[in-house]
Amino acid sequence: MANPVKISNNLTNFLAENKKEEELMYEVLLMIENLAYREEATVKLIFDRLYDIGSINLINQKFRSRALKRVLKWIARMSKPAFRIFAWRWFRKNCPILITNWLYQQVSFKKPVIKSAQVVIEKQLTPANAISELEYKSREVTFLRSQVKLLSGILIGVITVFGASLIWLSQSLITGRSPLQTVEQLPPVNLQEAMINRR
Repeated sequence: MANPVKISNNLTNFLAENKKEEELMYEVLLMIENLAYREEATVKLIFDRLYDIGSINLINQKFRSRALKRVLKWIARMSKPAFRIFAWRWFRKNCPILITNWLYQQVSFKKPVIKSAQVVIEKQLTPANAISELEYKSREVTFLRSQVKLLSGILIGVITVFGASLIWLSQSLITGRSPLQTVEQLPPVNLQEAMINRR
């Protein structure tokens, strides 16, 4: 009979400890929420700095054109207030819980569970510096060829549009009728002539 009583006492102690742990973690959550509301200005300043760093790095990484980078950086500066509003809402909603859960994991001291059935072998990647100069040059040549094709296509399109507009303008001037004539400048047409021309 002593064994079931001992198990029962252990279970009640375990449940009491878990309940106390939950209460303490809830208090930690409330304190973190309170801290976030009190330090709203500080959190927003942190978001500003992170947004500046992240937007500049993303633009520099994804785009090559200097003019496009300049425009995108200007857009990023103009959109910072909107980002700050959405980031603050997300922070208030999610971060206290995320921080509390992370802190709980730090103090729980649970041993990580390692699955013995799965063995992960990481493949060694060659470092970025190990790319041969030949590969680098061939990539650069490929990129430059694509740029030349794009620019030549744009040039052909501009020449076509310009030539067509010159032909249209010269044709209009040859017939003596300017495309910019107003309705008052057009010769009058009576109703009978219009009906005859319509048939």
